[in-house]
Amino acid sequence: MPALLRIADDIDRLNRAVGRSVMWLTVAMVVVQAAVVLLRYVFAVGFVPMQESVWTMHGLVFLLGAGFTLSKNGHVRVDVFYRDARQRTRALIDILGALLLLLPFCVVTLILSWPYVATSWRVFEGSREVGGLPGLFLVKTVLLVFAGLLGLQAIALAIRGFDRFRNASKPNP
Repeated sequence: MPALLRIADDIDRLNRAVGRSVMWLTVAMVVVQAAVVLLRYVFAVGFVPMQESVWTMHGLVFLLGAGFTLSKNGHVRVDVFYRDARQRTRALIDILGALLLLLPFCVVTLILSWPYVATSWRVFEGSREVGGLPGLFLVKTVLLVFAGLLGLQAIALAIRGFDRFRNASKPNP
């Protein structure tokens, strides 16, 4: 079990590094959005690439930050059963939720996103807006990264849940 816990720690470290990096995009997003508003309403200048970059950063924050948020238990959870449950029951809920709900969601996301992303790469898709950002195919690739990082974090969640389940059944000395 210690080897599996090390794997879970490695997954946590990966998602923490990605999450902390992506946090800086929120600062950039605020600065660019302020510049867009200033240019539009003070100088009457519209700049499509800046507007699209805000949308792109917004999407990246959510997609790349999902695994990090899960590692910090930051996603919304309906705590009807979980809140008052014993440690062993909570661990079982974490295991089953990760293996039966979250991992299949990630697999389906990978399967359904693959052709969408592949088509985008085949034509090196860019913005539909005149003068918009090129490289939309790179942004769409983040869908696959999202499913991978979230799936890895689901595995870490299941490993930790299994460890808590196993240790909760041991009598205290």
